[in-house]
Amino acid sequence: MITTKSLFASEELDDRSLEFLVQAMEQNNLPGFDYLEYKKAIAALLALNQGNMAAAHQQAFATAAVMGLTKTKLLETAGYYRHLLEKEKSKFDEALDVQTQQRIHAKSAEINRLQDQINRHQADITRLQEEILGYSNQKQAAETALQQEQEKLQKTHTGFEKTHAALLRQLDSDIEQIHQYLPNNA
Repeated sequence: MITTKSLFASEELDDRSLEFLVQAMEQNNLPGFDYLEYKKAIAALLALNQGNMAAAHQQAFATAAVMGLTKTKLLETAGYYRHLLEKEKSKFDEALDVQTQQRIHAKSAEINRLQDQINRHQADITRLQEEILGYSNQKQAAETALQQEQEKLQKTHTGFEKTHAALLRQLDSDIEQIHQYLPNNA
């Protein structure tokens, strides 16, 4: 069984981002035979024809044409999914900004607050030595947590961007192949 995820999967893609983007495509799958079903048909035919891309496109389109699919409709639906992925990227970017505000800026504020407490108590070092040591440890833990959060968010962002770009390249390649392998009057 060919899954939508398997159509776009490759080793360099972030699996979590791929799952998210593919799920968005599946949840917004247009009714009837469209680009996604066409891409699944191509994958199945490639497995049967040992990778003959032109034959796979022609056979898949011949079958789809019987169900009323035209080249124009196929390209329109591919564009629909491309637009859908762009909207998902915008939502992801907004969510990433919110997470940055919540995680990174909150930790930075905490670090600043702790440093202020340290500075106020340094005037009376002998009396407040243990309290300053406690705040210093909290500050170090906060800085470590901040660094970990930054690295985690950067890794998430990089994985998503790489996956998003790869999916767009694949969609663009598919659109180019549709233009290349299917006649203009189909």
